Amino acid sequence: MFKAILIEKTDGGHDAKVTDLDEARLPEGDVTVRVEYSTVNYKDGLAITGKAPVVRKYPMVPGIDLAGTVEASNNPEWKPGARVVLDGYGIGELHWGGLAQRARVKGDWLVPLPAGLTTRQAMAIGTAGYTAMLSVLALERHGVRPGDGEVLVTGAAGGLGSVAVALLAKLGHRVVASTRRAAEADYLRALGAAEILDAATLSGPGKPLGKERWAGAIDSVGSHTLANVCATTRLHGAVATCGNAQGMDFPATVAPFILRGVTLCGIDSNQAPKKDRLEAWARLARDLDPARLDAMTREIPLAEAIAAAGDIVGGKVRGRLVVNVNH
Repeated sequence: MFKAILIEKTDGGHDAKVTDLDEARLPEGDVTVRVEYSTVNYKDGLAITGKAPVVRKYPMVPGIDLAGTVEASNNPEWKPGARVVLDGYGIGELHWGGLAQRARVKGDWLVPLPAGLTTRQAMAIGTAGYTAMLSVLALERHGVRPGDGEVLVTGAAGGLGSVAVALLAKLGHRVVASTRRAAEADYLRALGAAEILDAATLSGPGKPLGKERWAGAIDSVGSHTLANVCATTRLHGAVATCGNAQGMDFPATVAPFILRGVTLCGIDSNQAPKKDRLEAWARLARDLDPARLDAMTREIPLAEAIAAAGDIVGGKVRGRLVVNVNH
């Protein structure tokens, strides 16, 4: 038996609760992982609260990432005792996820825990931080370098935004952090932000083109915010889009792309190729300051994850929430 959060469909929608499950109920997979830590990401918040149709199959154990130790394996790549990390591939949506003490998954989905990181640190990074690193890599591939100009991070006080700010600052960029939470200004400066921007200046309808400012940007908000970021990005700059906290719509024009050569990079962390995952995790182990990671992280037990889901959807969570599934 093991403890897990289980989401079940009800007449009124669905119900999430912490319960004891028999290992015989674990889904198919060739590797069983003894989970040590998971997280509460924004998508987990939507799944647990039912605010969006994230869960595609019931009953479901949520949790789109996990870190732990291989307990049993029929996959030649993984031996019992191996330390592993998993992000995406539909866990917590189509396949039972990480908010549980056990997980059975496909070995092809796993990556080794990077040297120098603990499983707790890996989940302090989690899918949010891994997505932030994929976004940084996309900007680098499109030529955005320290010294080229300011780099904007929207939704900066959230989990993804916090890691993005810390990474970009450590790499030498001048980071402007956009947030609607003015009280988080000192927190964001401590992560490395050089300037705090009121998110309201970006969140309303804007012009097709605005004054050029950003050499690059990482946007986790979408909608009008993303449109305005693109409209104010400099000639041949790049914007990585990786979230939709404001909305799925993109009320923009082609002007930034055909008149300034702006590149819009879509970041798909769920199905990213393994080589990109390995590169991202290697860079995270190297480029993310452990002290800054610790400063943005709060640990909670499994029993508190359901309440935390409502908080993260409501925009009340700063930084990263690590779930110790064994407490």
